[in-house]
Parts: sequence; structure tokens; C-alpha cells
Amino acid sequence: MSQFRKQHMPISWHEIIESEDTAPAINASLKEKATLVGRLGLMMLSVGTGAWRVRASMNKISRALNITCNADIGLLSIEYTCIENGETYTNALSLNTTGVNTDKLNSLESFADGFQERAGRYSVEQFHQILDKLQEMPGNYKAWNLGLASAIACCSFTFLLGGGIVEMICAFFGAGIGNFIRKKLIENHITLLANVTAGVASACCVYVMLIKLAEIIFNVSNIHQAGYICSMLFVIPGFPLITGGIDLAKLDLRSGLERVAYALLIIVMATLTGWITATIFQFQPSEFMELSLNPILMLLLRLTTSFCGVYGFSLMFNSPRKMAFTAGIIGMLVNTLRLELIDFTSIPASAAAFIGALCSGLLASLLKKKVGFPRITLTVPSIVIMVPGMFMYKGIYYLALNDVQNGSLWITKAILIIVALPLGLIFARIFTDKNFRKSS
Repeated sequence: MSQFRKQHMPISWHEIIESEDTAPAINASLKEKATLVGRLGLMMLSVGTGAWRVRASMNKISRALNITCNADIGLLSIEYTCIENGETYTNALSLNTTGVNTDKLNSLESFADGFQERAGRYSVEQFHQILDKLQEMPGNYKAWNLGLASAIACCSFTFLLGGGIVEMICAFFGAGIGNFIRKKLIENHITLLANVTAGVASACCVYVMLIKLAEIIFNVSNIHQAGYICSMLFVIPGFPLITGGIDLAKLDLRSGLERVAYALLIIVMATLTGWITATIFQFQPSEFMELSLNPILMLLLRLTTSFCGVYGFSLMFNSPRKMAFTAGIIGMLVNTLRLELIDFTSIPASAAAFIGALCSGLLASLLKKKVGFPRITLTVPSIVIMVPGMFMYKGIYYLALNDVQNGSLWITKAILIIVALPLGLIFARIFTDKNFRKSS
């Protein structure tokens, strides 16, 4: 049997250091300074944040070391040049895959924020040792924890989309098992399309099995089949969609387009898998039964399920529980506001999504000073629940059946909301952050 060989060879960062000199990093050679800048940028990129934030962190390190840095940043790679006293050092670094890890993002931002005061005391070797520990940070949750988090999130998502108790229960188990399987495949380094396909197929099959058993044992109506879409929504890539939109707004076109392309790749693969599964079991996307609930009760249930949904999604991004709780509070308020605007005003769904995202960004900016978490770790999880996964699925489903009229309608609705979400965060950042507001 042939030996497995990594396509992306690991970098031995400590071997780049020219000596074991204990001199402060600020007095190191340009090559050694540049490795620190590049390594931090690559680690920031690996946790799923956008090009603007990666570049900001690289600039903090560069300024503290009295060098100039220019970087071209994509989804998986960075090409950068560091300049000092007329000497230049250029490097290209790349990742083998990407993901989201808000806990590590918070730690890396703290490292960058405190770098300047330590640059005159710590050596390059000591900084690399700190980065070694940050790089080796284990995930906060095991596969079964993440399965449970996705189960709670998708169960809540089902109610918010109009589903009842039957759909919620089936989506709970479908999403939980589907994400558990996907997480196990990711732990074994199974490639993107394979783990997405396996996770979505597992979720849909579990939903189908449960709903069929409910029809046989409890004589449940087959109208509840409509909720099978909700069991696969844990895979919708809200983080790259939103950070990609923010990068495009800052004219980081390479990173923005690559992130959007990555998100579309997952969406297309997931929706096609769901469509094939639905075709096999003869399920069709349809509207949920209308829930006849008192407006006050509906408001309270929306608040509760919005909190649970955002909390679950935030845990899936490896957020510590305090961070997830904070994001849940923001999401509870802004998502309920969005839904109430749609129900009780004539505001289009896309405009309501913009208002919800704008309020999320403003609330996160206010809370950032008190809780200390990076804005992106609060804003993106709080609005991921607004990403129109069901609209995207219906669009792909109808297009696959050559029903261009219905397919185009649902795709258009989805695109308008997807565009509105990052725009809301962008304008919130423009209003509250002068560094983001100005082009420099």
C-alpha cells in the first residue's frame, strides 16, 4: 500500500531562526521578523477571518518591529513582502484547508494587541514558542458536543422557518447525527466535498427514516416531510459568505471572491446531495403548515429559539460558552426584530435582514468594550441564522428539475438576503470604527 504524503508540507518555523540569540525581537534580522509577521497572518487566516482582519494583525506586528509589510491575502494563501532600511524579504505561505475557530481567533488577536509592549523584551524564539502553544490549542468540544450543538441550532431554525414540533424533533436528530459524522470525517482529514456529502446525506436519511416511522406508528401526515431541508442547514457556510462580503467591500477582491466561491462550492454540493436524497425518497420542498399561535407567544418562542439557534451555531464555531452566550443574546434580539418586521410591516425580507445585521453590528460594538471579544466572533454567529439556506436549497432543487421560473425566483430571494447581511455589518462597522471607515 502506498504511503500517504501530505500535499502541503509543514513549515519548521524554528529552523528559520538564524541563532538562539536571546536579543529582543525588535533587534532581530529582517528574515526573522518577517517569519513572525507571516506566521501570525497564516494562523489568523486558518481560523476563518477575512483579509482585512488578517492584514490588520500583520500590520500590528510589523509596526512593533519597525518594518513595513505589504500583503496579498486569499482564502488559503498569503504572499507578503517586508521592508526594512532598503532591504526586502518576500515570502509565500499557504494552508491545506480552512475552517472557523473563534476561540483561537480571540487568542491570536490578544497576542497581536499585546505584541508591541513585549517586542523589546521577548526574543523571536520566545514569540514562536507562544505561537506554538496557540497553534496547538485543542478544540473546546468533541464530535458529540458539536452534533448536539447542530441539533439544537437546526431544531430552532426549523421553528423560525415555520415548522412545528414534528419537524423540529426530526430535524434535531437528523442534524445532530449528520454533523457528528461530518466532524468525525474532518478529524480524519477527509476532503471537503466528501465530508459535506456524507454529512448532508446522513442528516437527510435520518430525517426521512424518522418521519416515515412517525407516519406508520403515529399516523402523522406526510405534510411534515417538508422539514427535511432543515436537517441539513448546519452545513450552510455563513462565515465565509459574510466575511467574503466584507472583504469585497474593502476591495480585497481576491479574498472576497475566493471566500464566496468556497461558500458556493459547499452550498451547491450540499443542495445537490439533498436533492438526490429527496428524489430517491420522493420528498418535495413545500410550505410548512401554518402555526396558529398568539402573537405574544410567537414573540417569546422566537426569542427563545433565536437564542438557542445562535448559541448552537456559535458552539459549532468553537466559541467558548461565554462568547456563545453573548452572541446568542445579540442574535435573539436582532433575529426576532427581523422576523417581526417581516410579519408586521411591508418591509421586504432583504431589507429586514439588512436592519437585523446592522443592529447586530452596533450591539457587538457596544458589547466589545465590556466583554473584550472581537466583533466578528459575535456578529457573524448572530446573523448566520438569517442566511436563507432553505431558499438556496429550493432554488437548486427547482433548477435541477429544469423548472427555471421557480428556481430563479428562490435563488433571487436568497441572493438579495445574502447581499444584505454583510452590508448590514459593513455599515455598522463604518459607523463605529474610523479605521474601517477610511480607505488607507
